[in-house]
Amino acid sequence: MTRPKTDSPATDFAVALLGGLIDQGVRDIVLSPGSRSQALALAAAEYERLGLVRLRVRIDERVAGFLALGLAVETGLPVPIITTSGTAVANLHPAVLEAHHSGVPLIVLSGDRPDELRGIGANQTTTQPGIFGAAVQRTWDVGAPTGEDGEADAARELAREAFAAAGRGPVHLNVAFREPLSAAVTLSLTEALEVSPVPVNGFESLNHRLSFIPGTVVIAGTGAGARAEEVARELGVPLIAEVASGAHFGPQLVVAYRELLAEPEFGGAVQRAIVFGHPTLSREVPALLQRDGVEVVVVRGSSAEDYNPGHRVATFVDAVTVEGEPGPREWPGRWVAASRALAHSDDVAPDASAPAGEYAKAELAAVRAAVTRAALAEAVWRATWPHDRLVLGASRLIRELDRVVAGKKISVHANRGLAGIDGTIATGIGIALASQAAESKGTTRVLLGDLALLHDVGALLFGVGEPRPRIQVIVGNDGGGTIFDSLEVAKTAGRAFERVLLTEQQVSIEQLAAAYGWSYVRVETRGQLDQALTASVGPTIVEVPLPR
Repeated sequence: MTRPKTDSPATDFAVALLGGLIDQGVRDIVLSPGSRSQALALAAAEYERLGLVRLRVRIDERVAGFLALGLAVETGLPVPIITTSGTAVANLHPAVLEAHHSGVPLIVLSGDRPDELRGIGANQTTTQPGIFGAAVQRTWDVGAPTGEDGEADAARELAREAFAAAGRGPVHLNVAFREPLSAAVTLSLTEALEVSPVPVNGFESLNHRLSFIPGTVVIAGTGAGARAEEVARELGVPLIAEVASGAHFGPQLVVAYRELLAEPEFGGAVQRAIVFGHPTLSREVPALLQRDGVEVVVVRGSSAEDYNPGHRVATFVDAVTVEGEPGPREWPGRWVAASRALAHSDDVAPDASAPAGEYAKAELAAVRAAVTRAALAEAVWRATWPHDRLVLGASRLIRELDRVVAGKKISVHANRGLAGIDGTIATGIGIALASQAAESKGTTRVLLGDLALLHDVGALLFGVGEPRPRIQVIVGNDGGGTIFDSLEVAKTAGRAFERVLLTEQQVSIEQLAAAYGWSYVRVETRGQLDQALTASVGPTIVEVPLPR
């Protein structure tokens, strides 16, 4: 049916465009308020009223971008982000870059001035088409609607194209609007549900056949997924799986891979590496893949770039099929046994075989023990189960988990496309909202350092009427960027190190929590930490002081 026009061509076009995206499968929309995009915002609010989408409103565009990223990561569906013109669009760039390098589907919908207001110094006007460069799959610069017949159909066709293109990563729809910038919007379900078929976009998949050969290992980086663990099992080879890979579990898992890759009898015996995802948490893995005599097969994922350290990868494939029987157990068995022997743990659980009096004293000592980084990593991992979600920030703590935690099949995410410090909390909130909208009974835990928290403080703001998910933001607070302590620069920078790299801070996280309406818990012992992590409540910040 054809919907009657309003007095605003901007509104008619916005209603048709968002309706087309909803027809294609969009279920979440994020927006930041602004004048030039008001037609899109009001149309989104009307579709929310009808129960067709979940609308999230954030005043900070950078926060909105990473919130949309988290929603898209959890649902696997493109998420539109509505912004006004000018710097609002530029503030989405960090999230768009992360989505591009991680292959996350986002649709940027930016309002813009019409042609006659461009290039003349008009307020809040800059060159928006192409602003994201190569970080988007495609950009459309849409002229201002005029109310002519056929514009609604053109808007729905545009929605179909954008939704399809977003399956490979972010896209940008830059839409110019003239005054009147909006009109009142009231839709019926009949008008809203003009459903169009969702296009199927296929591509030829290069499926590589594998069989066991001696010296094979499987390596899984961020985004690898459970298929990496399956292939390691089917081949009968060691599995080197980073903690955010989605494959950090199973009988082939080698936790202490850094140490073993440096040993001639282990790393030196590797002849072939099958790589899934994007490994970023060690120097040992790329060093192995660049070594002479190691054949490297990379299974392409959703990332925009092929993983190719040193330009030494022999084969790129879209998928792998394992043929034949798995190799002898002796090869992965040696790796797993050696890894367990090297396993480091700060677990101070008392000896259950000790006499009752000694056991009670040891148990009390364990509860009162100070929290170390390893203990924090192990406690968060132990408290997280398949119905939960775990989000890891770019800090020392993700590497600590990668070094010490045993295998467990749980949902873990980290923004490792560019491994930036920004947007961690917003991403976690997006993941929490999406998972809990799908009736998950779990809690989302975000583990990060103090600087990552401060970099994304704006994400703590929930506007009036915005849902507040079950989420814990766990902050390992060591007073600055101590990750630089482990880099070569710490030995060469001299007195400038603390000023320009460590960047010490003394912010009161408790007062921050209070200002944004979050609950707050400070823990200093392992008993307090375990108790805080198992509390299922609304938004809570758990501060864990750590030594430098």
